[in-house]
Amino acid sequence: MKDVMTFLNGILVNNNRPWFQEHKDLYLKAQDKINSLAIELIDGISKFDPLIKNLSVNDCTYRIYRDIRFSPDKRPYKTHMGIYVCPNGKKSGLAGYYLHFEAEGSEYLGLNGLYTGLYNPDKDSLRNIREDICYDGAAFEEAIKKAKNFTLDTSFSLTKTPKDFPKDTAYDYLLRLKQYNLIQVMPEDMIYDDHLIEWALEEFKTALEFNNLLNRAATFN
Repeated sequence: MKDVMTFLNGILVNNNRPWFQEHKDLYLKAQDKINSLAIELIDGISKFDPLIKNLSVNDCTYRIYRDIRFSPDKRPYKTHMGIYVCPNGKKSGLAGYYLHFEAEGSEYLGLNGLYTGLYNPDKDSLRNIREDICYDGAAFEEAIKKAKNFTLDTSFSLTKTPKDFPKDTAYDYLLRLKQYNLIQVMPEDMIYDDHLIEWALEEFKTALEFNNLLNRAATFN
């Protein structure tokens, strides 16, 4: 992981095309490492989540280039790299498993870690998930408990219960969520540990039930 973190820390303070071109070899080494980790993750996750199948590295990794067309921030490169393994690939709109690395001092997410769940679900998926919570919120709470080293991300929540859903229930905090993610900060020494992927797979496995609930709802017609 040394190549990945060296590149990310470098691009954080030199986010410009001349530096990137001069250090293209470092970027390529970092991307090669991310690609090899992606292969390991796809293989490992598919062993406990049968919905993960026939995925390629490109299905699960991202370009380093930022889309700056409509952004006031014109820095051309991302200061993070990640791998998102989910059914049918990263553009499917389904819940999955995300491994994230970020430059020290970057403010994108502000940490290296594991994420699992469903980021920014579409309107229909979000409604289906909330309806399932109304029907059996206890199942969602139990799934969150099983992912014992993860924390539910409540930073994207409505201030009030969404329209057409019951107020003041025991699961109101779940109904008010706008996306459904569990987060685990990566121990600092794990970034460079030879057993990084083994550790990530064991942690991700605990969130299988959580993702199954989300994907069942998201694919319901």
